[in-house]
Amino acid sequence: MSNLPAFGIDLGTGNIKIYNNMDGTILREKNMIAVMKKDTLLAYGDDAYDMYEKAPANIRTSFPLNNGVIADIKDMQTVLKCFITDLTAKQKYSGADFFLSVPKDITEVEKRAFFDLISDANVKAKRIMIVDKAVADGLGLNVDVKTSQGMLVVNSGFDTTEISILSLGGIVLSKLIKIGGRKFDEAIIGAVRREYSLIIGEKTAEKVKIQLSSPDYDDTVPPVVYGRDIETGLPVERQIPVELIESALNENINIIIDNIKVILERTPPELAADVYRHGIYLTGGSASLRNFGKLINKGTNLKVNLAEDPVSTVALGLARVIKEEHYRSVAYSIDGMSPR
Repeated sequence: MSNLPAFGIDLGTGNIKIYNNMDGTILREKNMIAVMKKDTLLAYGDDAYDMYEKAPANIRTSFPLNNGVIADIKDMQTVLKCFITDLTAKQKYSGADFFLSVPKDITEVEKRAFFDLISDANVKAKRIMIVDKAVADGLGLNVDVKTSQGMLVVNSGFDTTEISILSLGGIVLSKLIKIGGRKFDEAIIGAVRREYSLIIGEKTAEKVKIQLSSPDYDDTVPPVVYGRDIETGLPVERQIPVELIESALNENINIIIDNIKVILERTPPELAADVYRHGIYLTGGSASLRNFGKLINKGTNLKVNLAEDPVSTVALGLARVIKEEHYRSVAYSIDGMSPR
């Protein structure tokens, strides 16, 4: 095992999570960049997100990842280098091993782009290893993924939901669908516009979604939104019925459930029996969404296990790969592209 510093990186479309083995912490910030006049870095992470939907025309705010793959490699390298610089500022840093999680259901070219991202970002990478995201999820959920026990993991993130069957340290079946937090936000924006002729921003929709998903939320108090009235063009405040928001969210949840059923139909009988016994593991940034687990349970008749820290599950799994020799074999280099 290398004594070098090591980082476990989960490049989520909405949030970037970086495990740092030098102090055992996980950095978690918005995966966003703000650039002024095309080439001047203004902000990154949460600071850039504060500017989102508010910046003037000469400031560009954007997510460097889109649908789970790199949309702008230069922006992503800038964000990554800034965070690694922040994390190593107080330590003598001469290089590190990097363990990077990637979705299974992407092309070899897209997977190569993740590798090139690290190697060309000038972060002094000594070694770059790839870990399939679903496998890291399993480890982050404290399941021994190297046994023959079948496991169904549903990771619902910002742009995508990955549905995977795991066994013996690998992925037996996997399906990546383009539904996640952003689609849920868009559904809320669309519903409010249709019913109330009111235009609200993505941040407002996300705030309402998070508010309703809180276990402490009082259903008798309708959420309040601020937006622009289409007819008058003026800013207004309006209460939105909980039922309208639920209906908008459930439409996309049902599509995810249909895809879970497709994976279950293709699952070998012995692994299906394991899934029946242990249930579905639900994780990712959108896992805590209102009624998500209940609707999956209703649609599949399977128990749903919600991760304790759904946003950080992959990073926690990468931490185990870095710390525990037993799980090092689930990581592979780009040269072989895959251990299986």
